[in-house]
Amino acid sequence: MSQTTIQPAKISRVLPDSIAEEIGFEVGDAIISINRTQPRDLIDYRFLCSDEYLELEVMDTAGEMHHIEIEKDYDEDLGLEFETALFDGLIQCNNHCPFCFIDQQPPGKRASLYDKDDDYRLSFLYGSYLTLTNLTEKEWRRIEQMRLSPLFVSVHTTEPDLRTRLLKNNRAGLIMSQLKWFQARRLQIHAQVVICPGINDGVHLERTLLDLASFHQGDLPAVISAAVVPVGLTRFRPAEDELIPVSQAKAIKVIEQVQQLQKKFNQQFGSNFAWLADEWFLIARKDVPPESHYEDYPQIDNGVGSIRLFLKQFQNTAQEMLPDAIDQPRSFTWVVGNAVEQAFLPLVKQLNEVEGLVINLVAVNSQYWGQEITVTGLLTGQDLLTSLPGKELGDGILLPSLMLKHNDTKFLDDLTVAEVSRQLAIPIFPVSGVEELIVRCIR
Repeated sequence: MSQTTIQPAKISRVLPDSIAEEIGFEVGDAIISINRTQPRDLIDYRFLCSDEYLELEVMDTAGEMHHIEIEKDYDEDLGLEFETALFDGLIQCNNHCPFCFIDQQPPGKRASLYDKDDDYRLSFLYGSYLTLTNLTEKEWRRIEQMRLSPLFVSVHTTEPDLRTRLLKNNRAGLIMSQLKWFQARRLQIHAQVVICPGINDGVHLERTLLDLASFHQGDLPAVISAAVVPVGLTRFRPAEDELIPVSQAKAIKVIEQVQQLQKKFNQQFGSNFAWLADEWFLIARKDVPPESHYEDYPQIDNGVGSIRLFLKQFQNTAQEMLPDAIDQPRSFTWVVGNAVEQAFLPLVKQLNEVEGLVINLVAVNSQYWGQEITVTGLLTGQDLLTSLPGKELGDGILLPSLMLKHNDTKFLDDLTVAEVSRQLAIPIFPVSGVEELIVRCIR
């Protein structure tokens, strides 16, 4: 853990019409304790605030202390958001995985880009992946006592020696016994397998998925699902690593292998259980599977089915919102990663059927990262500055907000939307989701 001292929980937002607003909480105030207990993270805060009677020690922005008593309904939320979910610091990763994206970035960017976390709390709260190699006995007990489930676990392989080699951590070989620990306590995980060609693919991948499937049984399976993801490499990765990128031929082979196992799992469980990230189909230049394939999208945050879900949401929203014509002609450039170009062309055609509207799709690969095929979320400001000059960009650029830091306007290379807009001499409109995209086009 980067630090052991618990810091006051500093408030970043007070929700309107909430208990906190009524009491008079302000942004910048900080909670010291709740019922004489100092919360170490958002999990503690939520647990402590579930009581009907609360005694809070609060420090205001001037540094003055206040004792506040609150009576409320059980589990009623106070209406506060905080600057961070962790009040005692991040649990740092002590693995040395050669495919870690953190280690494949250039130096000199904002500090948060280099935070290498392996924190079970972020996994529980936000679905980020951890390896389980950094947990102390105290943290294992807390997971059990507070029933922190499901967690999201980067497995990569279930073979002890191979996992130790991949993670470069002697504790990595304990994965099967750790899965049994979850099973014995009726706690659950979603698993992830990042495929590194020539290392954990082929027979190793088959063994891993079969091992994980052995924990997918009973009324509360320990392993709910498994996602198979291609390794992502950048030109900044260490020169001495042993990794090679996923080729089209390799992608086709992995797709065929996993689809054969999916047939087996469907017969056994009535579910695919193991899922291929959309990137496999993009690299293989194959269509993503139909909507029915993805069941309830158990691995959507891992890029499994995100394209199919976006296409579905687009059709539903377009049917409701797209007019036959717009009053004032306008044109936009919609920038996406070249990985999704073929999948999005029908959407552009549909938008361009609106009289007076012209949408030009520009599919870009990332020269910044050195990738031939790039997903939209990895495009940087520099990539736009490299690819867009000289093009007719219309009235502005439609920019998927997943390219940007959460609640900010910075790209992964630390350029801002304003800087890129100024250099291209054109407005840039970040859009989040289908509805915002369509509204920007027609209004």
